[in-house]
Amino acid sequence: MSQAVPETVGTSTGRQRSRRLTVTAVVVLALLAASYAINAADRQVFPVLLSSITQHYGFSLTEGGFLATIFTLGIGLGGIPAGRLADRLSRKSLMVFGIAIYSAFTILTPLAFGFADMAAYRTLSGVGESLQNAALFSAVGAYFYTRRSLALGALNVSYGVGGALGPLIGARLFTASGSWSLPLYVFGVVGFLFVLGILLLVDKGFTEAKDTGRTPPAGGAESSQLPATLRNRNSVILCLTCAAAGLSLYSYLGLYPTFLQSELGLSVNDAGLAASMFGIGSLVASIPAGYLGDRYGNRIIIQLSFLCAIIVGALMFMAADTVAEQTTLSFLEGAFGSGFVYVNLYAALQRSVRPSLVGRASGAFVTCFFLPSAVAGYLFAELVKSAGWSGATIVQLMLFPLIGAILMAFARLPEPAARTRLATRTATTG
Repeated sequence: MSQAVPETVGTSTGRQRSRRLTVTAVVVLALLAASYAINAADRQVFPVLLSSITQHYGFSLTEGGFLATIFTLGIGLGGIPAGRLADRLSRKSLMVFGIAIYSAFTILTPLAFGFADMAAYRTLSGVGESLQNAALFSAVGAYFYTRRSLALGALNVSYGVGGALGPLIGARLFTASGSWSLPLYVFGVVGFLFVLGILLLVDKGFTEAKDTGRTPPAGGAESSQLPATLRNRNSVILCLTCAAAGLSLYSYLGLYPTFLQSELGLSVNDAGLAASMFGIGSLVASIPAGYLGDRYGNRIIIQLSFLCAIIVGALMFMAADTVAEQTTLSFLEGAFGSGFVYVNLYAALQRSVRPSLVGRASGAFVTCFFLPSAVAGYLFAELVKSAGWSGATIVQLMLFPLIGAILMAFARLPEPAARTRLATRTATTG
């Protein structure tokens, strides 16, 4: 009796099966990434509408800045619990639950009676976003563990899409209807459509995949050599760097459209266009950021990106005064801040612990990046009142990135799997 040939990767059947699995994984990744784009659009549309919201309710600049970034308090508070849940429960269920929460509170935001309940709705929408973020990045990081930075970069492209389309669509819906409520209703409803799509179309074989930690040993760290807890030198340094990055980035995100309209006199559509370029910068830069992080290591990419962000922030708030200049600088802020820094910090923190802790590493990233961001808009507004836009920029868009770059000099990260695999292949063929 003839023996059946196993379906290994070397056989024709094995290769076909492998290709089918790859195509399926890419399709699922695209759907999940699209859901993350709605998350980004939900975050980015509110600052564009902020001037109209503050006029409607009579909020001060400080109250408006607080509302623009308070959702990150919910993201930060939910991050660590979400990370633990992502390691213990179904990641698919967790991300669906998260999308449903932030979509519901986005719809409730226009129904607020005043500052207190609107702040509560914005904070609770952030809790939902943290659940989706931790579950989504844990699933993708574990499934594509040998190309982790590149995969997270591809996922972060969707943030760029949402960040670009959110302000543009929000501004257009506002000018067409005269109502700042309509964009929030629209994005909330679209979020619930993605809940349905993920429930019906996404298989748990993708979302519940385990990072096996099979990193080639050519200079890289084996799984057993990595810390068995988040309480280690690299994780602490990376968490502090996340805080510095979040404080800087969300100062820009929270009050940038207000700066353009109140200080430079741009229209709401021009401000929406400039703000949307942040998302396009993130979209364009995320995949190259992930590739370079896998190829050359996350640390050097993060440091160089922080230094570039310092220059961009100074020019944006202290020199540029035309729409063309602002759109270009906003694009670069998205590229360096949301593309290179965000992607490589996320990958570095996941890579600095054992595979069994990837969910908790994701949760720690979410908390450390977004919790300080909750007060970024408030602090920026207070500094603007006392030191002007230039003084506030020096502190939050120049000093904090510099601190982040210095902190990364003390991190000792394991070699990326892609680079160690390349070294192994070279040694074998040599």
